[in-house]
Amino acid sequence: MNEHVNRLRASDLEDSGDAGCNPTENLTMGEIIGVRFNRRDFLRGTLAVAAISATVGKSALAANEQPAKRGTAAAFDFKEIEAGVDQTHHVAEGYDAQILLRWGDPLFPDAPAFDPAAQTAEKQRRQFGYNSDFVGYIPIDGSSDHGILVVNHEYTSEELMFPGVGVQDAKDVNFAKMTKDLVDIEIAAHGGAVVEIRRENGRWQVVKDSKYTRRITADTPMDITGPAAGHDRMKTAADSGGRRVNGMVNNCAGGVTPWGTWLSCEENFNGYFWGKLGDDHVEAKNYKRYGLGSPAYAWGKFYDRFDLAKEPNEANRFGWVVEIDPFDPNFVPRKRTALGRTKHEGAAGITNPDGRYVIYLGDDERFDYVYKFVTAGKVNTSDRAANLGLLDEGTLYVAKYNPDGSGVWIPMVHGQGALNEANGFRSQADVLIETRRAADLLGATKMDRPEDIEANPTTNRVYVMLTNNTRRKDDQVDAANPRANNAFGHIVEMMPEGGDHASEKFAWEVLVKCGDPSVAAVGATFSSETTKNGWFGMPDNCSIDSQGRLWISTDGNNAKATGRADGLWALETEGDRRGTSKHFFRVPAGAEMCGPFFTPNDETLFLAVQHPGEAEEGAPASFENPATRWPDFKDGMPPRPSVLVVTKQGGGTIA
Repeated sequence: MNEHVNRLRASDLEDSGDAGCNPTENLTMGEIIGVRFNRRDFLRGTLAVAAISATVGKSALAANEQPAKRGTAAAFDFKEIEAGVDQTHHVAEGYDAQILLRWGDPLFPDAPAFDPAAQTAEKQRRQFGYNSDFVGYIPIDGSSDHGILVVNHEYTSEELMFPGVGVQDAKDVNFAKMTKDLVDIEIAAHGGAVVEIRRENGRWQVVKDSKYTRRITADTPMDITGPAAGHDRMKTAADSGGRRVNGMVNNCAGGVTPWGTWLSCEENFNGYFWGKLGDDHVEAKNYKRYGLGSPAYAWGKFYDRFDLAKEPNEANRFGWVVEIDPFDPNFVPRKRTALGRTKHEGAAGITNPDGRYVIYLGDDERFDYVYKFVTAGKVNTSDRAANLGLLDEGTLYVAKYNPDGSGVWIPMVHGQGALNEANGFRSQADVLIETRRAADLLGATKMDRPEDIEANPTTNRVYVMLTNNTRRKDDQVDAANPRANNAFGHIVEMMPEGGDHASEKFAWEVLVKCGDPSVAAVGATFSSETTKNGWFGMPDNCSIDSQGRLWISTDGNNAKATGRADGLWALETEGDRRGTSKHFFRVPAGAEMCGPFFTPNDETLFLAVQHPGEAEEGAPASFENPATRWPDFKDGMPPRPSVLVVTKQGGGTIA
């Protein structure tokens, strides 16, 4: 998520945590990679050669050293677009990119049209929310032309939303212009949306008067389920039972289950809470580990539940994976505490050969961890309702990557290893409320901001997006770990032992090390078939289509530094072209690429464009002076985060 000055949104919330949130001496991924390749005696020759090859597997290195073999069929046959940046979006030749939903679009027959000069919370609750991240498509009766779109609304940007307000979270401003009315609009613009859509005559449209349409906000009542439900640390003045909470916040990526529910993931919840607890408070160390203490929003100014001094337990009720049934508009969303409390970037899963469901989870902060959850029960393919409690029982694991290319999943179970009362864990609820500290004590491997993680059902391999780690220091650099200030990130490929995703063992390789491969000091390792337009940095969300092909969206391609905007790239993972990347879509100035998600037949691709118009360097953009007025391009109309649908002209499979 873009790193620009004077902002405490998105990556600035991650920046606020910094390396200080993880005080352990656990090995970093870079240190492990270094040991691994030193043991193999894989790196010989000059330091320059080492810098280019240090963090790749054998097949990716081979692709880097010599051109991919001609004549091998490429997985992607679209004509690549040119990398760059301007005020609008671009898609590969032969494809159409249609704006489907924009911030403020009415979702219900009685919802008012969007008027940026006359916004209210009541209106916003009936309109499409702000800054969509995860986009999922759930078919109706198995159709690729008729289904339900589920969309996260991650966060709000007051300087772009409200006339005359400007950036409010800067220290010298301190939310001076934020009123209760504006805060209420922000609360209503968070959460998510459930929207029925249909493709008719080749064009997608929202189904009017749908019985499924729903807005979920930061005020929507939700149930707390699983081992932490009802625990004393989850109880508040408003909820003495510790089982009901209002709202979800900062919902980033997510997932869709085989039984047709939507998993929405709370990420940077720390920025919504005011105040600090005394060092002697029982939750002080817990909250420090999650980076609380630097508010990005004024909500605590008007609502006691977002003020730690007034309601110290409220923050424990955020940072969870939320399950929502989009087919039931009366379904009370459920925060599934069995999956742990972190800054969740995603919750994509796969049905294991034995029928259990396995969900992979990234904790998006520098030096934090990769997790997985294995259900105790099996997916019931004949009774959908029987699966609605499946995520409340199972085992949470954290990953440890070994130098020899093997890895282990360490179970996070109360009473096992260091997870005992002597270390402050009196129950499984304590382990889950303090998932990060529990993982610290288990010796998990510190990673470079784990974001989306996807399992490929075609190959059984798992792909971990590690977006960057600009806090890696020079004293961590050696010949086999060349990138201090890792600005571009990399992708780790994991292979579960025996194809069993429930196994506690796996193997791993680095698929690609990101950045510009023409700059030797960067040490990128894309195949030499990758063009100057094809390389990318800062991998964020990803998707695997029904053919088993990997698609990657990015967040952080600073246009001033790289001359390119964020976008979507297609990456080859098999054969001689492994490590070859092609540029398919790019976003307008200041924006981030989110989604992506395919219909089952791969004929439609859903994408989300987040925070268009945001400034990347220098003075922040504003409602009056955005970097672009995409997608409306009308005076007085601010830039509007939007969901798009991409289809092939004349029909057919994408790419």
